[in-house]
Amino acid sequence: MSSAIVTRFAPSPTGLLHLGHAYSALFAFEAARKSGGSFLLRIEDIDFTRCRREFEVAILEDLAWLGIEWETPVRRQLDHLHEYVAVAEQLRVRGLLYPCFCTRKDIQREIELAAAAPHAQEGPVYPGMCRSLSEDERQSRIVSGESFAMRLDLNRAIAEVGSDLEWIDLERGLQKAQPEVLGDVVLVRKDIGCSYHLAVVMDDALQGVTRITRGQDLFQATHVQRLLKALLNLPTPEYHHHPLICDTEGKRLAKRHEAEPLRSLKSRGVSAHDVWERLGFGQ
Repeated sequence: MSSAIVTRFAPSPTGLLHLGHAYSALFAFEAARKSGGSFLLRIEDIDFTRCRREFEVAILEDLAWLGIEWETPVRRQLDHLHEYVAVAEQLRVRGLLYPCFCTRKDIQREIELAAAAPHAQEGPVYPGMCRSLSEDERQSRIVSGESFAMRLDLNRAIAEVGSDLEWIDLERGLQKAQPEVLGDVVLVRKDIGCSYHLAVVMDDALQGVTRITRGQDLFQATHVQRLLKALLNLPTPEYHHHPLICDTEGKRLAKRHEAEPLRSLKSRGVSAHDVWERLGFGQ
């Protein structure tokens, strides 16, 4: 038997769980169970502009219906927002973050003018318009009350930790970190004081997660998160980016595509056993 691992399922309560979520949760749950390890549940609710308490309650109910058990207490990111903010401030003091005053329209306009800006899975790579602003101009705009986010200065970050960072993906083998695929990512959002990338990197380390199992749609995010782990001197777990669940037309199941919720399946008489079997996990 392989050594015991610690996995996690970390949904955002912005909607109801569907089969894609069920697959990801079962994938992590089964990996931990078969190794004699631990399965953790984390609620990623820092985006309080979109997260809802009723969705969190539904997530817990749906996972329990599936027969998934998790260790307690459940970590909720919003309870630890001050911790993420403090770490972001440390990165800023180290000169690794800079204020970005651009709106989405500004960024899109610059990309269109460049006509050759690369695009990552999360969207267009930031062209760096605010990276070269002088300190005087930055402070002047901040003092005037202009809204801003804080971005990672990728070049400075790589200069600090080097460009030879690696990580293991159980589907693809040894990977060389290429954080440039996402560029100068936002680490402090204007509205919530931190970002997904920063919070998830800290959480996985603090919770002792040794294997991160998640969908292939987050593969590119791992590159920049590996860099953040190096900057924060955090351990690097192994990764397993599993295939995505698609509908009959080949489109991946997603909340924004209005994938059928698990509780709708349940109301139609589909059992938890049926879901396990359909997703390839024989109970």
